[in-house]
Amino acid sequence: MKIKKLIAPVILAGFVFSMFVVPSFAELGFPQQKDQKEAKQPAAKIFIPKEVRDVMLQGLQARQVRQDIPFSIFKSTILPAQTAFYIVPFLKIKNADLPFAPMAAPQAADAAAAPAQPKVKATFDVFLQFHKLENGVPTQIVKEVYVPTTQEQDAATYDPNKEEWYTIAYPLMPGNYLLAMAVTTHDLKKIGTQYFEFSLPDLKSFTKELETTTVFFLKEYKELPAVETVAELHKGYFRYSIAQFTPSVDNALALGEATEVFFLVLGAQPNEQNKYDIECQYEVKEGDKDAIKFAPTKYETPFISQPLFMKQTLLTKDKDGKERQEGRDLPAGNYTFTIKLTDKVSGRTCAKAADFTVK
Repeated sequence: MKIKKLIAPVILAGFVFSMFVVPSFAELGFPQQKDQKEAKQPAAKIFIPKEVRDVMLQGLQARQVRQDIPFSIFKSTILPAQTAFYIVPFLKIKNADLPFAPMAAPQAADAAAAPAQPKVKATFDVFLQFHKLENGVPTQIVKEVYVPTTQEQDAATYDPNKEEWYTIAYPLMPGNYLLAMAVTTHDLKKIGTQYFEFSLPDLKSFTKELETTTVFFLKEYKELPAVETVAELHKGYFRYSIAQFTPSVDNALALGEATEVFFLVLGAQPNEQNKYDIECQYEVKEGDKDAIKFAPTKYETPFISQPLFMKQTLLTKDKDGKERQEGRDLPAGNYTFTIKLTDKVSGRTCAKAADFTVK
C-alpha cells in the first residue's frame, strides 16, 4: 500500500465544499433509472414495489428475515453530513446467490486488437426502508430508497462460492432507526431481507466526552472528481465526499505491511482561529503486554488519517555485548490497537480500541 500523508486535508476540503452543499441524496422511484430529472421528483412519488414492501413489513416486528437471497449486515459506520449523518451498512452476499450470467462478448473495432476478456454480470435491486425506533419498537417509515444495481466480474476469476462485501451510504437526521433492507432479482421472484438497528448522534450532544466513528485500517483510497449524489451499492469499498476508501474489513494485516488508520473525531471544538488541536496517543498491545508505543501525534482537523508502520524497536546485544536498537516487523499474532484522544481546546477525552491480526 502506498501511504499518502495528505489524505485528511483532502477529505476535509471535500467535506467542507461538497458535503455541506450536497447534504443528502436525490431519491429515485422504481423502476426508473437514475438521472437528474428523476432526482427532482417529489417525495410522494417514491415507493417500493408492493411485493417487496409486504415482505419487509411482515418480518419487521420480529426481525424475521427472508432468505430467497441470503445476505448479512455485518458492521456499519457513520459519517457526518452537515447536521445529518450518513449511515453506511456493510453487507455480505455470496456470488452464487446473485443472478450472475455470462455477458455477450463485445465486438472489437480493430480486428488486430486483443479480444476482450469474457465477463459475467448480475442485475438486481436493493431497497432500503428506514423506520423510526422508539423503545425498540419501529414506528413510522422515514425514508424508502431504491438502488438499482449491476455488478460485473471477470469470468476467469469469478468464484460462485466467494462471499463479497458491499456498502451503501444514506443520510438521515440524528435519531434511533431500524433499517429494513431487501435484495431482490429484477423480476422480484426472489426477495431476501435483513433488519438492522442503529443510532445517529446529535453533534450538540457531545458536551463532556469525545466520540469517534469506526476505526478502519485502510488498504487503499482514491481521490475522485465529484461527490456521490445518489445511493449506490459498492463492492469492496465505501464512498465519502470525494474519496473512495478500501478498508480491511476483517482488520487483518500482512506481516511487514504498512497501513493507514482512518476515523473521525466527534465532539472536538475549534479554537479562535477555527483550527482544531487534537492529540492522539497510539499503542499496540498483545494481551496485557505492550508491543508498540507510537509518539503522540497532533492534528488540526477532526478527520484523522495516520500512516502506521507496525514495527517494534527492540534492544539487542552484538557479539561484543554492546546494546543497540533494532527495528523488527510486528510478529504474526492477535493484537489490540488503542487510541487515547485529547481535545486540547475543550479538554474532552476519549479512548478507543480495535482488535487486529497480523498474518
